Amino acid sequence: MRIKIVLGGWLLAITLAWLAVLPPELGVSPLVDAQGAGTGWWQLRQQALYLSGLWSIGLMALAMVLALRLPWLERPLGGMDQVYRLHKWAGISAALTAVLHWGADESSDWIKGLWGRAGRPARDAVLPWLTDARGFAKDLGEMAFYLLLVMVAITLLTRLLAYKPWRFLHRAMPLVFLALTLHTVALMPLTFWTLPLGLLMGTLLALGSLAAVWSLAGWIGRARSHAGHIHAVRTLGDGSAAAPIEVICALPASWPGHRAGQFAFVRFDASEGAHPFTIASAPGSLGTSAQGEPLLRLVIKPLGDYTRTLGQRLQAGQRVDIEGPYGRFDGRGRHRRQQVWVAGGVGITPFLALLEARQPGATPGPSKLQPVQMHYCTRDAATDPLLPRLRTLCAQAQPPVTLTVHGDAQGQRLRPQDLEATPGPLDIWFCGPQGLGDALHAHASGPRPWRVHRESFAMR
Repeated sequence: MRIKIVLGGWLLAITLAWLAVLPPELGVSPLVDAQGAGTGWWQLRQQALYLSGLWSIGLMALAMVLALRLPWLERPLGGMDQVYRLHKWAGISAALTAVLHWGADESSDWIKGLWGRAGRPARDAVLPWLTDARGFAKDLGEMAFYLLLVMVAITLLTRLLAYKPWRFLHRAMPLVFLALTLHTVALMPLTFWTLPLGLLMGTLLALGSLAAVWSLAGWIGRARSHAGHIHAVRTLGDGSAAAPIEVICALPASWPGHRAGQFAFVRFDASEGAHPFTIASAPGSLGTSAQGEPLLRLVIKPLGDYTRTLGQRLQAGQRVDIEGPYGRFDGRGRHRRQQVWVAGGVGITPFLALLEARQPGATPGPSKLQPVQMHYCTRDAATDPLLPRLRTLCAQAQPPVTLTVHGDAQGQRLRPQDLEATPGPLDIWFCGPQGLGDALHAHASGPRPWRVHRESFAMR
């Protein structure tokens, strides 16, 4: 819902600023005048071209700024995972509005075919020092438009491309934005640079360009990155290739600490880049190393092309760079609501940290904790390597956490309707497969509304 509100508000602000600088006579003339000229159609095409272009570059500027991982955006948007979701949908929306822009530009052919060139408005004046750059800016914008469509298509069809080549292509997005910025500055009518549209677009283009340069320089997250090393690594469960691995990281004194339920961007290999992993330990629960370095735990399941190889490549003493912490998935809510935790598969990791924070002797949190009804969904409850530890943590948790296990192999799949038996208004904290999350979200607007807090790691 927040993403829809932000994107809708963003487009509305650009639209209102555009309306404020429109010529007063626009919209008064008919689409086809008495002489048979398509004057109104030409005017409509021209303004559709401008508005769709403003929408597209404005959304791209938003996507550029969101990619910087600015911590102060977490509170209004609900966590860095939601910041990245907004980044993704801003990019998709930018591509869709760019298609509208391209369609408005191409519509000149059918307008000429129906009514001829009569009534076609003259070219608007642009910034004087860019008048001679019109042709170059138009060609550059067209090339950047096609590249934008290809990159967004690759982002949506992530399964067609492994992470490393996808990351390489995605790193080119700032170059596309800078090209489209030049296209916008060179072709935007001179009258559009007056208040309020000029101030708005000038600010967006400047911020987006700064963010693009920052990204190209490789400075995203540098101020929050901490160089540590792997303290220990082991394979859980039966030790098979599909078993999760536990990585204990030792961090320097500069690490600011984390809250239970947060995640970090972790880089084991500089050529691979940083990947988001949940911190699966509560603050201080692992103590420190012999050298006094704070320790934290990562639990990683081999689900993708990158994580499948980590078990063979990681070893104690190896350098690790951890950026963060990020996230607001704290498992807490209003005291008048019943807290319900729903975890599926690797989505159990933030809840392991939340449970450790409830163990006897744990560092007290900033607010009073509440009892919890917890549901854990797993493929096979009989062989799940994390389940024994989960049972122990729930049994010792204070305030209590009542655990219900749903094993697919045992025919115990969780349905959203199963949560209706829990009394009172519900605060549901979910981390797991997208299908189950979507089902919970769809059921949340039923006769007894639920509040669903959803951790999302679909960051590409």
